[in-house]
Amino acid sequence: MIKFDIEKAVRERKSARSYKSRTLNDRDRERIKEWIAEITETTESSEPFSAPMRIRLLTVAKGTDTEKLGTYGVIRGVKEFLAVTVKNTENAPEAVGYHFERLVLAATSIGLGTCWLAGTFNREQFTEALDLKDDELFPIVCPIGYPMNKQTVINRVFRKASKSDQRREWSELFFENEFGTPLSKEHAGEYAFPLEMLRLAPSAANRQPWRIVMKDNHFHFYRMENPRSKYSYDLPRLDVGIGACHFHMAAQERSLDGEFTVLSDTGIAEPSDMKYLFTWISR
Repeated sequence: MIKFDIEKAVRERKSARSYKSRTLNDRDRERIKEWIAEITETTESSEPFSAPMRIRLLTVAKGTDTEKLGTYGVIRGVKEFLAVTVKNTENAPEAVGYHFERLVLAATSIGLGTCWLAGTFNREQFTEALDLKDDELFPIVCPIGYPMNKQTVINRVFRKASKSDQRREWSELFFENEFGTPLSKEHAGEYAFPLEMLRLAPSAANRQPWRIVMKDNHFHFYRMENPRSKYSYDLPRLDVGIGACHFHMAAQERSLDGEFTVLSDTGIAEPSDMKYLFTWISR
């Protein structure tokens, strides 16, 4: 069973772009494979994050220049990748974010480096190894390995450009009863911890597209629309799935009982740039 200190993993997880040029040791490889098997067993039954999904651990062929392996020079030295394919269902983006982030955090907990790649990789150079089906999407690859201890120039440039070390304030992300009324940590009560873990979640270009409204002890998850997005795949919805993973795992760690569901009506007026996705109902 996947179990680790969620706060420690969330705070330690950083996008690693430079790796030591060696493959995973046998122990770490077996743990990753066990976690992949555990996660994929639940991908079709975890409403509202259910979508048939495949996660593959791919080893780079010996002698391959990883700087030219479909990552446009963004990733260096890595010898292995995790690749995700998912059936093209309505909730596939959220499902990929939710389930794959569990694996990323677990890998972080044992000292491995990772980096979500959605727009900065060449799919054609990976698809042959994946046996991609006609009804599948291939939204993500993720290098996995032992990160360089010293941050390289390219990593510093990307972290600064994407504002990776910055996060929005609570007042911008979490609301009480309606949009426009910030939720305080005091009013969030025991859910302040899951919300803080959500606030620290990674997202494309660190845009943090999630917005949450707490009403009647329910937590309604929305995504902020991005009409200027250059990606064909809905990355904001994937990012909200990542955030939901952080929220859920933190709630479980604190024994906060509840479940995700999709409501027909939240009773909350939505701004034009917000789209409702799902709700956490606490018990």
